[in-house]
Order: sequence, then structure tokens, then C-alpha cells
Amino acid sequence: MTTPGDQGNVPRRPPTIRPSSSGKAAKPMPPSVEPRRRADAPGGSQQPRRLPPQAPAPRQRPIPPSGQGPVRRTPTSGQSRTGAPRSVPPLAPAPRQRSLPSSSDTVRTRGPRSAARRVGQLLGAVAAVLVLGLAGTWMWVERNMQRVDALSGAADTPGTTYLIVGSDSRDGWGDDGTEGARTDTILVLHRPVNGPVALISIPRDSYAEIPGHGGNKINAAFAFGGAPLLVQTVEQLSGLTVDHYIEVGFGGVESIVDAVGGVELCYDRDVSDDYSGMYWTAGCHEVDGPTALAFSRMRYEDPFGDIGRTQRQRQVVGAVADKATSRDILLNPFKAFPVAKAGLDAVAVSEGTNGFDMFMAVRAFRAATGPEGVTGTPPIASLDYRPGKIGSAVLLDPDRSPAFWRAIADGDVEPGSVVGGIG
Repeated sequence: MTTPGDQGNVPRRPPTIRPSSSGKAAKPMPPSVEPRRRADAPGGSQQPRRLPPQAPAPRQRPIPPSGQGPVRRTPTSGQSRTGAPRSVPPLAPAPRQRSLPSSSDTVRTRGPRSAARRVGQLLGAVAAVLVLGLAGTWMWVERNMQRVDALSGAADTPGTTYLIVGSDSRDGWGDDGTEGARTDTILVLHRPVNGPVALISIPRDSYAEIPGHGGNKINAAFAFGGAPLLVQTVEQLSGLTVDHYIEVGFGGVESIVDAVGGVELCYDRDVSDDYSGMYWTAGCHEVDGPTALAFSRMRYEDPFGDIGRTQRQRQVVGAVADKATSRDILLNPFKAFPVAKAGLDAVAVSEGTNGFDMFMAVRAFRAATGPEGVTGTPPIASLDYRPGKIGSAVLLDPDRSPAFWRAIADGDVEPGSVVGGIG
């Protein structure tokens, strides 16, 4: 019989295997209680059971922010997790991710181009409006120009010749003491093939042979036969064929001057003339239309009489031409139209003369009155010639006049010079 003290030396029996009800051998079942180990030390004392070490819990890696790569933990001071030193290979840099442009970046990038495109479109629209406006003004001028039958049909001469007259038969004239419809201003504007442009003033009281009427003051030709007879008389006197006839009523100059915004005129004498309405302090002044009209009409207070008045009228026409052809007016339909309308009310031209011819006439006028142009009067022999029946007249020098007109026709004149006159 075994005593309880001997139980520690008796080996345990293996677990009993019971046949299953199906007749098959059952699988061995593990014991419900772990078998005790036999004590190694004498006396049967048991050692405490040593549990296997548990694996450390896996560390939770931080979740990287959206759009970034995985977060890597780098051991500090080159130590491993176990504390043993080891070499750590350098980490490869995380690949850069291109960020999408924000809406503000898009505005900064595309804004200047879009603005420049809009400005270009706006300028194009404005230019189109200006072109259409100027074209419309030009066509309107062409349709409304007053035309007269004036040219003689004589054979052409070299160059281009314009006959510009101030007629007292048009609005604003007839108040200066001159009887009948006569020309108060006679200007021959000639652009030669070569040489400077010349603007020659023929005194209205110049004695001349009028075809079919004999000798008389040259402005009487207009009273006798209108523009055609005046053209023939000037052609006979100068030897130049008139290509374009331009008749200006200086009364209309008042509205033209106001339309261009006034002009600057100069006269070196004090004047108080009730007859013409000119009241002037010596010097240069910016004047309006009524003052410019009085300036162009006054002659009794001028020591040079009709010649002095012709010079002042030429100054008025030149000042108006400068203003009317300035960029400020030509490129602005809102200014060009009123000026054109005022001009049409005061100007008549020969048949066949169009708007382009008028533009070229203005350019020629500006060239003649510019620093390289030529101005003057035909050579004068006497300011008080009295042939009888016509009163006092201006006698043009019969000896010097032919050579004078040939030089004008050929452009054989010193640029910037004043030619002819008394002497």
C-alpha cells in the first residue's frame, strides 16, 4: 500500500482514452490542469512555474496628416531599441508632392493677361468708333460742300495752284464800305514740283487788265463776272493755271474760330477802330470769333491800308488752319464735326474739288506760312496809282512782275523768305 508520502514518487498514469460512441478512437484531450513538474531538488520541493515572456505590444504608429508620407521614428543618439549602438542608414527624403494652385494663385497668374486683353479690346472698340466717326464726318463733308463754277479750263501748268478769295458777297461782308460784291482778299497758293510752297497776296486794289472789261481794280473782276472772271484775271496776271478755287466768307470765320476754340493773333499797334470794331492792345492775344473778324476787317487804322489788312487776314486763315488740322481736332469726331460744319457754312469750292483737295490745300497753306515757306506780294511800283475813273489803285511793277511769277512757278525761291513788295 502506498502511503501519501510516496505519492510524489509515483508516476502519473496517462490519460484514459475512452472510445467514442461511434466506435472510433477519440482524440486525446489535453489535461484541464497543467501537470505539475517533478521537483528537481531532493525532498520533492517544487520550483515556481516560470511563465514564458510575453511579446511587447505593438506600437501604434501616428497617422500622418493628409498629403504627407509615413512618419518615421528615428532612434536618438544612434542607439537601437535594445540600447546597442548601431549605424543608422540615412533616410531617403520623402517625395515632394506638387500642390495644386489656389484660386488666388490663378488670379495672380492670369489676372494681368486678362486685364491686358480687356484693355486691348476696349482700345480696339474706341479706335473703331473713332474711325467710323471720322469716316462719317468725311462723307458728310463731301455731300454738303458748296460748289461753284469757277475754273477756266486753261492748260495745266506744273505744280498745284489754289486761288483763295475772301468774298464780301458771302455772309458777314458788305460792312467795310466796299460797294458791290467784290473780293476783299486774293491769295495765290502754289505748290511747285520742286521747291518751297509760296503764298502770295494780291492787293485787292491792284490795277489789272480784266478780260472783256479793260483795266480796273482786280477785285472788280468778281463784280463783273463772278468767280470765273476772277480766275481768268489772276491766271492772266500770274501765268499760273488755277487748279482749285476756294471762296471764304470772313463773316463765317467768326464761327470757325469759335469752333476751334479760339486762335492767337498778333499785331504790334494799339487800335481803337469803331468802323471795324477792332479794339486792340499791342501784342499777341488769344481771341474769339468776333474779335478775329474785327481783326481781319480793319484797314483805316492800319498805316499800310489794304496791304496791312491782307497780311492780318492771312494771319487769321493761318491760325485757323493750324487749329483745324491739329490732332486734337482731326482725331476727335466730336470736335471735327462742329469745325467741319462751320467751315462748310463759310466756304465754297470749285467743281471737282473734294475733301481731300481741301485737306491738301490746308497742308500747303501751313507749309507756306511755316519756317520753310515763302510769303509776300507781287512787286509794287506805286501805292497810289491814279489811272482815272477808278480812284487810287496799287500799281504792280510791270518790269519785275514777270520774273517774280516765273520764280514762284518753278520753286526757284529761297525757303523762308518774304518776296516782292514795294521797292
